[in-house]
Amino acid sequence: MIFLTTLPLFWIMISASRGGHWGAWMPSSISAFEGTCVSIPCRFDFPDELRPAVVHGVWYFNSPYPKNYPPVVFKSRTQVVHESFQGRSRLLGDLGLRNCTLLLSTLSPELGGKYYFRGDLGGYNQYTFSEHSVLDIINTPNIVVPPEVVAGTEVEVSCMVPDNCPEMRPELSWLGHEGLGEPTVLGRLREDEGTWVQVSLLHFVPTREANGHRLGCQAAFPNTTLQFEGYASLDVKYPPVIVEMNSSVEAIEGSHVSLLCGADSNPPPLLTWMRDGMVLREAVAESLYLDLEEVTPGEDGVYACLAENAYGQDNRTVELNVMYAPWKPTVNGTVVAVEGETVSILCSTQSNPDPILTIFKEKQILATVIYESQLLLELPAVTPEDDGEYWCVAENQYGQRATAFNLSVESKVTAHPSGGHHVDRNLKELVTAHPQPRAESLAPIILLESHCAAARDTVQCLCVVKSNPEPSVAFELPSRNVTVNETEREFVYSERSGLLLTSILTLRGQAQAPPRVICTSRNLYGTQSLELPFQGAHRLMWAKIGPVGAVVAFAILIAIVCYITQTRRKKNVTESPSFSAGDNPHVLYSPEFRISGAPDKYESRESEKRLGSERRLLGLRGQPPELDLSYSHSDLGKRPTKDSYTLTEELAEYAEIRVK
Repeated sequence: MIFLTTLPLFWIMISASRGGHWGAWMPSSISAFEGTCVSIPCRFDFPDELRPAVVHGVWYFNSPYPKNYPPVVFKSRTQVVHESFQGRSRLLGDLGLRNCTLLLSTLSPELGGKYYFRGDLGGYNQYTFSEHSVLDIINTPNIVVPPEVVAGTEVEVSCMVPDNCPEMRPELSWLGHEGLGEPTVLGRLREDEGTWVQVSLLHFVPTREANGHRLGCQAAFPNTTLQFEGYASLDVKYPPVIVEMNSSVEAIEGSHVSLLCGADSNPPPLLTWMRDGMVLREAVAESLYLDLEEVTPGEDGVYACLAENAYGQDNRTVELNVMYAPWKPTVNGTVVAVEGETVSILCSTQSNPDPILTIFKEKQILATVIYESQLLLELPAVTPEDDGEYWCVAENQYGQRATAFNLSVESKVTAHPSGGHHVDRNLKELVTAHPQPRAESLAPIILLESHCAAARDTVQCLCVVKSNPEPSVAFELPSRNVTVNETEREFVYSERSGLLLTSILTLRGQAQAPPRVICTSRNLYGTQSLELPFQGAHRLMWAKIGPVGAVVAFAILIAIVCYITQTRRKKNVTESPSFSAGDNPHVLYSPEFRISGAPDKYESRESEKRLGSERRLLGLRGQPPELDLSYSHSDLGKRPTKDSYTLTEELAEYAEIRVK
């Protein structure tokens, strides 16, 4: 705010100077528009005892010393001036009254500079005053904006122009103030050093939309073509408002998701991405992306963006919905029943959206639910016809998974009449006397059929582990300081069947001696390691024996085969002819895979299943042509062939529910 000084200090100094000393008083600086005029107020004094008859004076430009020959602006004694000031300078004051006020007209930029006054009282009584005035030639009005403009708080913006030309008075007007407020003109004000200004004020309450607004002021001189304009941009401070953000986002598991948060504020805000109170990313910026690579169902949820600066804050949330195919269904059934009782089987999974769950048996749908994660199958009064293989299939638009399980049903137990003792106990009594084994916690046990086999430049290692829950398996190559686990699908393939987990390590390009391989398996209940024997090591020996040794060994092998063939023929002649096809034939195992000890019927059947699983796994990985993993078994045709429901996943996990 500019205050009108009613008694300027300038005139107080003039009054106090009546003491008879050399001195001058003028504004230290003064400004005027180009093409207009300017009046430089000036007063001077000298000792009273001089009493000159006539007082003369000289105005110099840019230097106070005559010996430097400065340009003469005005000279009262001769009226001789520099060519730049001819017709432009005139003395307004009366030197006899000690008033040295100077008027300059038709101002141009080259007239800007320092102006000095020299008093001439005659003879040696001449004095150049060190006091001087600096003239500034301008072309634009001065717009004064407060250092801080905050949205919602009233501000005052002023336009100030010099008014030191007595012959030309400026008129002020505002440009671009529409919607801000109506201007108030204060008029002509006098400054402390005796200069004059024209002032116009504009009061308004800014909004965030006014930030960057270009506000102008125009000074025009009536009856002339002179107009001068000045502009200022408003820097309005305001709190953040989030203006750009994703709506609810749906993404498929494994895809790339980019969440955007953009805020409008001044100054720029600090943007922060958060989830469950944890800061994920932050930066001072107008917009901030949160990139999620290969999203998982665990990243499903609500994400929040917080924007804040010194004037306030704002926040918004976005929900990320990760869509994924059903997980492998799990089958839970622990009911023990006899023929005629009820069996309940619960199949459950997880997916987004919820799946369609279906239980099949031989292409027949037994139960189904839509958009639910659990399906309960109840079989009332089970009969032997309910025996067989079942499939639980879960599917949605993103995929399908399935699990197979077996249900075995046996008839009620009664004793033979010739036994002399009638037995009418049902299965509940049998279970009480001989409870069925249940899957209990089991530390990993690496079975003896685990081994390595070499063929040409390829080595494959088989590690069979029995455990519950499912263990992790890693292959260690000590000579190479390398450990490979199941996550490295290029080298390791695994399949689980019941309590057995079979893992195969494939190494190619093994031209030299095969490395030592240690299989390590661990779960919650323990850890076991085993260095796998190389049962295919004899193949490497053939290369060392050479062609001649190979021919000899081959001849010996043919002789042994002929001897065994003749022995078997003689034995078949002496065997009893009462052999029936209904008896269970013996199962022959390759000696490289046979477990030491005498296996009973149950163990033989389990071993047969494991060996079949191993062969299938090796087929999936691309079995080397000379890999020594051969098996033989008889009477495979005895197993019934079922037209089972064909699924999209070959490797389904089996859970067996046995009902006696």
